Amino acid sequence: MNSKKSNRFSPEVRQRAVRMVQEHRGEYPSLWACIESIAPKIGCVPQTLHEWVKQHEVDTGVRDGLSTEERAHMKALEREVKELRRANEILKLASAFFAQAEIDRRLKS
Repeated sequence: MNSKKSNRFSPEVRQRAVRMVQEHRGEYPSLWACIESIAPKIGCVPQTLHEWVKQHEVDTGVRDGLSTEERAHMKALEREVKELRRANEILKLASAFFAQAEIDRRLKS
């Protein structure tokens, strides 16, 4: 899911759209037909609304997968790992620099 585009819609609009799909699902021959009918009313493409419905199903335990909360937690952990790796690389370079400076200092004395 492209989070940059999906952020165009507020959480309230997403919740309302998912609720509309749930409420009107029985009036259509398939979930997709229901989504195709409702998406233009919300102002999004059917694929986007389908992603919201699937994510809601994950969040409520109807479907397997990472919940919104778990996904956010994983993203935060990945960001932290990236920052720690960057800091580790800086520390390795600094350590090598100071070790070389110590060797040079000893050779001069």
